[in-house]
Amino acid sequence: MSSTPSDGAPGQTPAVDGAASDGSAVNIPGALAAMPIFSNVGPESLAAIAAGAEVIRLKKGEVLFRQGDMPSGFYMVLDGQIKLAFAATRGAEKVISLRGAQQSFGEAVLFAEKPYPVYAQALADTCLLRIPREPLFELLARDPGAARRMMAGLSMRLHALVLDVEAYSLRSSAERLIGFLLQSAGTGEDVAEGRAEIDLPASKLIIASRLNVTPETLSRVQHDLIEAGLISVQGRHIVIHDVRRLREFRP
Repeated sequence: MSSTPSDGAPGQTPAVDGAASDGSAVNIPGALAAMPIFSNVGPESLAAIAAGAEVIRLKKGEVLFRQGDMPSGFYMVLDGQIKLAFAATRGAEKVISLRGAQQSFGEAVLFAEKPYPVYAQALADTCLLRIPREPLFELLARDPGAARRMMAGLSMRLHALVLDVEAYSLRSSAERLIGFLLQSAGTGEDVAEGRAEIDLPASKLIIASRLNVTPETLSRVQHDLIEAGLISVQGRHIVIHDVRRLREFRP
């Protein structure tokens, strides 16, 4: 197993109960029904899944699972944010993904029956739903539609990873940051122009790791975009002054 993340909380055990991170009750069947894989599942099957599901609360910095742990289910973020990363040399880390509300993770290794290749850590107080392996596998065995929806979700995740590799290999640091900003703002290719505002989902250090650049490079590129009049920055809040100009910018 890899070393413990330096900012984790190895001595703590995630709390398991029926309350969200803000103390409010969680409607587990309702949360499950909001997931694409369970969207057309009948009430009896959904109740069986809900009976085995657990609500897990994590404090900021707490570790959900570690690199090398064996999976027993997969997770959906109800509120908060989870960082998926693996430890690199000399105490550094590589952030693979940031998962926010209504996003799931951990499905692929569940089917492969392999240890987690990453660790999962809360970047804020976070509430998750853990869906255990056994009732999920029973559902997939009798419901081909649910199996297809899960395969579609995993395929989309794989496609996103391929795009990441393409970005690391072929795109400049500026192009990676611009792409990240446009994606965070939800500005698709059909959005030609206009203003957009976003709040960065994590610290500069984590975003730099996610984009496979150094924090110093990220700061330099951000400064270049500010100097070009393309964005304004106030802490984690970023204003894109013109989406079209940012998309077409070539450093």
